[in-house]
Amino acid sequence: MRLSTLTFFCAFILLTLFSSIPNTSFAAHAKPNIILIMADDLGYAELGCYGQTKIKTPNIDQLARQGIRFTQFYSGSPVCAPSRCVLLTGKHTGHAYIRNNSELGGWERGAREGQHPLPKGTTTLGTLLQKQGYATAAIGKWGLGGPNTTGEPNDQGFDLFYGYLCQRIAHNYYPTHLWKNKSKHILRNKWFKAHQRLKIAPKDPSAYDQYKGKDFAPDFMIKEALNFIRQNHKRPFFLYYATPVPHVALQVPDDSVKPYLGKWPETPYLGQKAYLPHPTPRAAYAAMVTRMDHHIGQMMKLVDKLKLTDNTIFLFTSDNGPTFNGGSDSKFFNSAHPFRGLKVSA
Repeated sequence: MRLSTLTFFCAFILLTLFSSIPNTSFAAHAKPNIILIMADDLGYAELGCYGQTKIKTPNIDQLARQGIRFTQFYSGSPVCAPSRCVLLTGKHTGHAYIRNNSELGGWERGAREGQHPLPKGTTTLGTLLQKQGYATAAIGKWGLGGPNTTGEPNDQGFDLFYGYLCQRIAHNYYPTHLWKNKSKHILRNKWFKAHQRLKIAPKDPSAYDQYKGKDFAPDFMIKEALNFIRQNHKRPFFLYYATPVPHVALQVPDDSVKPYLGKWPETPYLGQKAYLPHPTPRAAYAAMVTRMDHHIGQMMKLVDKLKLTDNTIFLFTSDNGPTFNGGSDSKFFNSAHPFRGLKVSA
């Protein structure tokens, strides 16, 4: 079974449904696997199944064809952390504990990681499904509490966490480290400021290579997601895959950018609206979305290979609307059609 585009309201329905299932051997056998995918700042119309014509998203489009598109619901908040809190707790922002992107640290090197944490004992999708015998994983961007706080994913219903605990660190797709559970996973990337600005566009495109690294974080995240599915395919599992894509900065490996180069007029982005520069911002943004779609396709193929398709629910959503900074071009991609406003709009 495959469904596309989950909202916080649908998440609350799932909470109610699974909390009412008796924990019997029959129920355990019948329980479906759940793969909940949350994109970051993805516009409603940036998918082919919602009218996008420039960016290719064949795998998500397949989910839509084979499932249901939800078209009359909204995310819980127009910014990251409270939207994620609403999704995982099923609470309206008027009742949810986290209501903004309040930070624990700053932008300087070595600053404390993380945003305001979920309190101890919070009821989440993860905690309820754990009680029903599910293996649970949160992979991607967390944003609900940094290291050594009550908001760490392992203390909020998830057996496995891999990714960014901190939303600020997630502004760089080539970070020095990610987190696996409560330990750092060191990557082969050097540290650099997540926000930089060039005075003039370099004549040599290789000048932008300074904003690249060796280890692209989303590639490591999909590997962890696939391993989690393989390791838990004989029991019910819940995978919350909160990819940081396509939140800026505009960073993606060259092999994904290449198919989009030369398709549209480009003006190099110099960092004038925060985040990192890129020589071909439109191509880079489209490439980020398509690479995300490819990762989702890998999950779909693995589920098919393991013969789990008939007992697995795929759910896809975005945390809020498309953005207005960092070199993104929501007008060019008609990203929010048919709605008004962008990210942070109320």
